[in-house]
Amino acid sequence: PLPVFLGAAAAFVIQSAVAVVAGSLLSLLPREPIRIGAGVLFLGMAALLVRRNLRKDQADEERAVEQEEVRHRRPFMTAFSLVFVAEWGDLTQLATAALQARYQQPVVVFVAATLALWAVSAIAVALGNRLGAWIPERPLQFAAAGVMVLVAIALISGLLG
Repeated sequence: PLPVFLGAAAAFVIQSAVAVVAGSLLSLLPREPIRIGAGVLFLGMAALLVRRNLRKDQADEERAVEQEEVRHRRPFMTAFSLVFVAEWGDLTQLATAALQARYQQPVVVFVAATLALWAVSAIAVALGNRLGAWIPERPLQFAAAGVMVLVAIALISGLLG
């Protein structure tokens, strides 16, 4: 489990740094288009989650390929690669960029985002597949999409941001 956590943690350091830089650049733009753009991005992410889960057979095949890769490659590099690629444009990266754009405190935002991602990764690695036996992934993915839609509505309507 430790190499998997360390691989994910290393990927999150890079992802958080990229998000902070993006947020710094976004802060140079007017706030209204950024808020609406963030809302549209959340809607897009929700749509992608729903679409991916409606195509469950293909997702199962992709998961089988990933699991096969894990068996044949070293755990650190596998975790790093999977997390690094999967997190581009992810909800957490968008949220980190938005926080930096709003608060203009790159060190604080970077450290907080990275520590939060590390904590979540540690929990995920510790629990592993145990929860998967009790809680099906698909309903959780649809629930996450619903939360993203609510956040998008709040952003676009001006309740957030």
